[in-house]
Amino acid sequence: MALSTVSGKQISGKPKSGAPSPRRVRRQLPTSPWLFAAPGLLITGVFILYPFVSTVINSFTDRRTLIPGRFVGLANFRELLHDDMFWIGLRNSALYVLGVVPALVILPLLLALLVQKNIPGITFFRSAFYTPVVASIVVVGLIWVWLLDERGLINSLLESIGIGRVGFLSDQWLLLLSAMAVTVWKGLGYYMIIYLAALANVPRELHEAASVDGAGAVRRFLTVTVPAVRSTMVLVGALSSVAAFKVFSEVYLMAGPSGGPAGEDTTLVMLVQRTGTGLTGRVGYASALSLVVFVVTVALMLLVLRADRREET
Repeated sequence: MALSTVSGKQISGKPKSGAPSPRRVRRQLPTSPWLFAAPGLLITGVFILYPFVSTVINSFTDRRTLIPGRFVGLANFRELLHDDMFWIGLRNSALYVLGVVPALVILPLLLALLVQKNIPGITFFRSAFYTPVVASIVVVGLIWVWLLDERGLINSLLESIGIGRVGFLSDQWLLLLSAMAVTVWKGLGYYMIIYLAALANVPRELHEAASVDGAGAVRRFLTVTVPAVRSTMVLVGALSSVAAFKVFSEVYLMAGPSGGPAGEDTTLVMLVQRTGTGLTGRVGYASALSLVVFVVTVALMLLVLRADRREET
């Protein structure tokens, strides 16, 4: 029969008038996901894939800003090996990673442990620690330049206590260390939030059991907290290493477009910007530099992930 009875009512087995048939719905399914994904795919293709492919192609040409250029093969990469500024930029970017990453892996974890406690007024400190994250890097850089200038607040305080003025922005190594300090200060709140989410998933019973066994705060941190958030520490290490190697704004604002004294504080990304911009910019050579930055950042991520897998085994 075409009719069935449910709770005393008769319901027709045929679809209502105007409702789409099952065959029509199945015909629309293969295309509808692509319609939803089309805007994201279009944005990704225009702003990520196309620039990346264009950079790879330009790295094998001698293209300039207003000149299309011609194919030169590996000439740009051979020139890199004999470019002193390339090695200076590579050195500074590598030193930046070595100086920034350990601090951004450990200090935000300690900060997260501190603000995790529910004590009066802790909400204010959480907001205060996160404020530098939402602040503009330009504003942050200018504030620190004013603080570290020869006549800035910090040098005035040092002179008042008899130490004398320090060339934070004029000495090659002090300038690089100052930029690292700004990067760490600005990134503490961001990675603190990541650690807070990881610490919320650590069972309280583990800490209680360790306390019963007589473990102190330091031992509980090393034997309970660190193993529980190790995967998060790897994530933070990967993110911070890539960001540190691609540093630009902090060093540019504090060292200036020239890259500090005699350009000794220039990073690779600063060199890309300086080489590839302007009416006479060497787009082909800057593309080769960009490709080197891309390869090194991918290698850094793979090294961090491989080190994590070795520890797991």
